[in-house]
Amino acid sequence: MSLARTGTGLEATARAFWSQVHPVFMTPPLAASLFGAILGGEIDPVLAIVHVAAMFAAVYTAHVKDGYVDFHVRGEDDDHPLTERGCRVALALSTGTVAVCCGLLFVLVDWVAVALTVPTWLIAYHHAPQLDTNPVTATTGYPLGIALCVLGGFYVQTATVAAVPLGFALVFLVLLSGIKVIDDTQDYAYDRSIRKRTVAVAVGPARAYTIAYGLMGTALTLVVGLAVAHVFPPTAAVAALAFAAVAAVARRATPSIATMLLIRGSYVFLAVLVAAVRFEPLQILL
Repeated sequence: MSLARTGTGLEATARAFWSQVHPVFMTPPLAASLFGAILGGEIDPVLAIVHVAAMFAAVYTAHVKDGYVDFHVRGEDDDHPLTERGCRVALALSTGTVAVCCGLLFVLVDWVAVALTVPTWLIAYHHAPQLDTNPVTATTGYPLGIALCVLGGFYVQTATVAAVPLGFALVFLVLLSGIKVIDDTQDYAYDRSIRKRTVAVAVGPARAYTIAYGLMGTALTLVVGLAVAHVFPPTAAVAALAFAAVAAVARRATPSIATMLLIRGSYVFLAVLVAAVRFEPLQILL
């Protein structure tokens, strides 16, 4: 029985499996894991690779499960490259990869590293059809996964939890939740027609925009506040200014353009934070 819906053979199957790798949504979790490792100071490359691999497999699980539910179960999507059996095989492989990584983390670090990793898979696997039907969990699932990536990336390097990674995890949770609300407004009409309760469906697009930018504003305020309190390096405030500039432009754009700008703005935000934490330019100048 074929695993791919668009052809047979190894090449068609490989293309179908690879189609579930979505760089726009996969890059932030992997970068967040590495960011957590950077926060820990000296990086053990083996531990970093194991944790990044676990995060990749967890996000891959989400993409496959999402596609399986939307096409094969709900009939919402027009097409999907994997057959039902192909989806089950892909889920087994990605879940097995997470399990192997967790086993390695248990041996190389401890059980807490595993406890910070397993929830990312749980969120990914249960996003559809459980978590994506409630405004709160539909919005916070992916951002919470990113927050756990930061904490896990830090913990596997240090075997400790500290104020700095906790602060960054909270910032990303709030910031990305705001972006997710904007992203969901793109599908407002369709989601409403199938009674899928995103924030936009629950309160309307206009109020959803207000909530979204309120969340993003809160996250940027947290960055500045934590920089002032010397929890974050002072130059971390530059990241808040950079993202605020992107958000100001996105505020006047359509939901699709705004989402594109805000996601790419989050890349800039993360890059500036990495530079601020890793190099602490003000200390170098002083």
